Amino acid sequence: MAILLGEILQSLELWLKLIKNPQPQPYVNPNLDPVLLVPGVGGSMLHAVDETDGSHERVWVRFLNAEYTLKTKLWSRYDPSTGKTESMDPNSTIIVPEDRHGLHAIDILDPDLMFGSDSVYYFHDMIVEMRKWGFEEGKTLFGFGYDFRQSNRLKETMDRLAAKLESIYNAAGGKKINIITHSMGGLLVKCFMCLQSDIFEKYVKNWVAICAPFQGAPGTIYSTFLNGMSFVEGWEQNFYISKWSMHQLLIECPSIYELMGCPNSHWQHIPVLELWRERRDSDGKSHIVLESYPPCDSIEVLKQALLNNTVNYNGVDLPLPFNLEILKWANKTWEILSSAKLPSQVKFYNIYGTSLDTPHSVCFGSGDKPVTDLQQLCYFQAKYVCVDGDGTVPIESAKADGLNAEARVGVPGEHQRILREPHVFRLLKHWLKAGEPDPFYNPVNDYVILPTAFEMERHKEKGVEVASLKEEWEIISKVQDDQSCTADKVCSISVSQEGANQSYSEAHATVIVHPDNEGKQHVQLNALAVSVDAS
Repeated sequence: MAILLGEILQSLELWLKLIKNPQPQPYVNPNLDPVLLVPGVGGSMLHAVDETDGSHERVWVRFLNAEYTLKTKLWSRYDPSTGKTESMDPNSTIIVPEDRHGLHAIDILDPDLMFGSDSVYYFHDMIVEMRKWGFEEGKTLFGFGYDFRQSNRLKETMDRLAAKLESIYNAAGGKKINIITHSMGGLLVKCFMCLQSDIFEKYVKNWVAICAPFQGAPGTIYSTFLNGMSFVEGWEQNFYISKWSMHQLLIECPSIYELMGCPNSHWQHIPVLELWRERRDSDGKSHIVLESYPPCDSIEVLKQALLNNTVNYNGVDLPLPFNLEILKWANKTWEILSSAKLPSQVKFYNIYGTSLDTPHSVCFGSGDKPVTDLQQLCYFQAKYVCVDGDGTVPIESAKADGLNAEARVGVPGEHQRILREPHVFRLLKHWLKAGEPDPFYNPVNDYVILPTAFEMERHKEKGVEVASLKEEWEIISKVQDDQSCTADKVCSISVSQEGANQSYSEAHATVIVHPDNEGKQHVQLNALAVSVDAS
């Protein structure tokens, strides 16, 4: 049945490709500096190339036949001699398609999906927006997809990125490149900056990191190792890959171990793995206690929990425990990342997500149902202790870049959907100078304060000095506030001061904020100051 559905799907995909009309390129600005988009974990389309006939099959992302494809083409084993995870299928090689100068692989991960498209849109909205600003694919707009199963410092990936930067630099006529990364892509680029610093400095002008887990995402990763991970949430996950199949894939992926975070990170609040356990005292009495394991100590828990984990491939059960060889590799990655230095000629910007409950620490079991066997942990539902963040990466981690940033701006939004936020688009447009510069734009608060009137009068007579001030502004916000007030807001302020020799000064000011009208808010300031010089 699954095979028949797969054949129907392939026929449907071909038909959809035939009826799609190419989108015309809008206005092109040849003066823009080139941009390279780098995705995070799971954010690159992957193809399997059959070694026998050279045929290509998209294996990430698919719906319907997704489980079968994942298990036959993407399930992997780690090779400690190379630091690379290799697919179990000896007849397949995993590659990233380079269509549209690398943009195809990071645009819509399943471009033929007719429903649930929100879950597979990655950089699509940003690409559309940047084309409106005048960026042109292959001239000033490029993408860098990669095999996200691999380590962020894998030499093969680092060499591909070096070649990509050189080719973009040449295609853009010798202009330096703006790199925009999302999520784990920030770790990959930071590794590259450490390992090939001369090439990074030669070709990169600005780097904008969005929702990067610079200090890891331990809450999410703890539960990933024990319970797996859903690629999408809600009803749509029924058409993709089960959490357990993802679990069996990710447990052999160096990139996931690298997302655990640096064991020597200086957290303001240390993330822990918590377990409700039954313990007996010296008298043999049973007690239920809550045990907390900080990052280093949690490794032993993960090791014991996954001690007998196996994966069935072609009818054979293969051991798949928590991989200490990968952990050793990941710790070396964090040593490299901790030594990162930003070249003086490169500007760095950091956008981090806020306003969502974000896993920080993870708890298994309860006072009523304690954990009695660590190997049963995989069957317990994780309960999170949350902090502020984007739902995946805590704010503290995202801000811990360790670099001399030009700006760090928090934007309310979910980890992936933040790539569609208008505030993010306006920040990028401002920083990349993709349009007429707006000296009145405030990137942090995302509004424009535009002075519209200024009058000041001053006169002095018989020791009394009087000054009056009238000033007006328009505050222009791109986001409409449905809860905005319909009446004027009035605020009055008075200050006074006594000086030497019976001198005296006082000032009165009134501020009127008028109701929002189509994204514009009018503000008036009227002030009067009187100073008496008794001498």
